Amino acid sequence: MTTDVHQLDDGAWISVNDSREVNVSDLWLLARSDFCDCETTDFLAEGFVKVGVDHPNIEARIAGQCIACGESGVTDWLVVGRVIDPETGDFSGVVHESVHIPEKRTRLARPQE
Repeated sequence: MTTDVHQLDDGAWISVNDSREVNVSDLWLLARSDFCDCETTDFLAEGFVKVGVDHPNIEARIAGQCIACGESGVTDWLVVGRVIDPETGDFSGVVHESVHIPEKRTRLARPQE
């Protein structure tokens, strides 16, 4: 089964297999990030810029700002969830309160605009 991933409502939601699964406005704790000079970035997500699938992961680049220093911009790729069962398309989002490490890459397996 293919995984269908889209941005909805001007980047406010990520839809996975026609179901709204991930929304912005969450606070993400980023480690080893080039986003700002803070040791860990308290990142307030304001909008999904790009989404894609690197099976089984659903990933996104997210626009927002560090609430500690005020730096704003776009993150590198972050895993926002995983397709747990490719046959049914069942999705499990990540725990936003945990620490996340953005990944730099020049391409994603199947980017969606």
